[in-house]
Amino acid sequence: MNEKKSIEKAREYFSCDRFATENGITLDELDEAHSLCSVTLEQGHKNAFGGVMGGAIFTLADFAFATLTNDEKNVTVAQTVSINFLSPAKGKKLFAKATYRKNGRSTCVVNVDIFDDMQRDVAVFTGTGFKLKRD
Repeated sequence: MNEKKSIEKAREYFSCDRFATENGITLDELDEAHSLCSVTLEQGHKNAFGGVMGGAIFTLADFAFATLTNDEKNVTVAQTVSINFLSPAKGKKLFAKATYRKNGRSTCVVNVDIFDDMQRDVAVFTGTGFKLKRD
């Protein structure tokens, strides 16, 4: 991530990430070291038992990973990701904070903490990204 990190440019760039944005996920903070994304929970995010669907939590974490590691000049694709669900969300909003564990020349490892607006830890996501060369 070189000169990027204008949040306005990033929001414009990621507006094409339709699955995340059409499900209400927003980019709230962004700099060279972290990304913070959130989603206000609606009925469409719930599973049959009334809890937040695991896929909604995963998508939020994946979007935070993407916003941290990508921009108009750099493309990073996920090689491996894992998520551990810790607790059910109790609040009305979820947040995902992505930070680099390692940011190398060709790969990166990103930790994403997912928590609700009651500060309850909901999940942890770890992603290994591969940095594609741009022409």
